[in-house]
Amino acid sequence: MAELYPPIEPYEHGVLDVGDGNLVYWETCGNPTGKPALVLHGGPGSGAGPFWRRLFDPAAYRIVLFDQRGCGRSTPDAADPQTSLAANTTQHLIADIELLRQRLGIEKWQVIGGSWGVTLALAYAERHPGRVSELVLFSVTNTSRREVEWITRDMGRIFPEEWARFRDTVPERERDGSLVEAYARMLADPDPHVREQAAREWCRWEDVHVSTHRGYTPDPRYEDPRFRLRFARLVTHYWRHAGFLEDGVLLRNAERLAGIPGVMVHGRMDISGPPDVAWRLAQVWPDAELVLISEEGHGLSGEATTHAVLTATDRFRPATGTTRSPAQQPTTPTGPPQNGRPSAGRRGGGGGVRSGGR
Repeated sequence: MAELYPPIEPYEHGVLDVGDGNLVYWETCGNPTGKPALVLHGGPGSGAGPFWRRLFDPAAYRIVLFDQRGCGRSTPDAADPQTSLAANTTQHLIADIELLRQRLGIEKWQVIGGSWGVTLALAYAERHPGRVSELVLFSVTNTSRREVEWITRDMGRIFPEEWARFRDTVPERERDGSLVEAYARMLADPDPHVREQAAREWCRWEDVHVSTHRGYTPDPRYEDPRFRLRFARLVTHYWRHAGFLEDGVLLRNAERLAGIPGVMVHGRMDISGPPDVAWRLAQVWPDAELVLISEEGHGLSGEATTHAVLTATDRFRPATGTTRSPAQQPTTPTGPPQNGRPSAGRRGGGGGVRSGGR
């Protein structure tokens, strides 16, 4: 299996004034003349940490990371309750990506995203298909109302005791309605204790529903009160609006991805974002391959999912990259909450489907 690439530092970074009072942090690392690749982090609100840099061959890629509005090193910070989120939508983020591409003088780039980053990557690629060379996506989600309802209510059938605590955090009169809306209201409450309780319980539930694979460890970032508040505010803001996208639009518009090679990697144990979303997308995106990992869940916390993503970025790199032996074993991921050797499987309608497992 391919190793994570060694840690690297940016050779350039800055902030981009994207309007509406927002300054977006960006950085580039790897080879300044390499193939451009853009990272779209998850959340919304997770920020683009250094782990992402290690998914690319630094000799072959010019790796671009940025913190989406309201999080990471971008300002203003959504952890501050006075920060308005009115100008923080998927459409704003797509415009930010295009502004950053122009600022860096990039004609076309590979786009990689995980979880929420998949939703954003698909929305961007369908809006600007001529600017995307390939898509590498893992933990595929569309942030639809159906998916949001699954995570915030239906998943209570799998984790009944934890979900009861999640539900009972909101006022009793709101427990039968939209829990996302109820949490969003609590996160905007003038009482800091109400805001802090809502952020803590939201992030606790996040740790529960992504914890289905062996060896999962809780996300240490949730120990930081400001990260909790930032993350919970941004997630509920986007989820209450179904990602600011028409329901089903990413699947309906998937024909716009024609000609864009893609790899989608998804864990069969991912109950946070069940694999049916990725499978349905594979049926309507003929240039994509779907790799299903049998014993792993959400994100890049397992070896096989990480390996499949590395294999994809290695496949798409130019010939000037590093030569590596396929027998090399992966390093243990040390980045954000993110085991199995992929084997050849059957092909499905649309893109190819491969199953992996241990």
